[in-house]
Amino acid sequence: MSTKLIYFAWVRERIGRPEEDVELPAAIETVADLLRWLKSRGEEYEHALQYPDVIRVAINQEHVEHREKIAGAREIALFPPMTGG
Repeated sequence: MSTKLIYFAWVRERIGRPEEDVELPAAIETVADLLRWLKSRGEEYEHALQYPDVIRVAINQEHVEHREKIAGAREIALFPPMTGG
């Protein structure tokens, strides 16, 4: 089953695409696993996710912690930190 990954703001700019459908390896169980796996997919991903702790993530449009399981996720969105103003 493929999962839609959506990238926002500078994450999108650094990766070079707004979204993609991917087949996640079975070993990817949590958001943290996903971020590590994405970083291994190429220089643009490594650049976008060089500080994974600051990346905010939403699964099926609900914000989650990095320890959250991703089983059954249809859509996972990655955001840079929100800045106030």
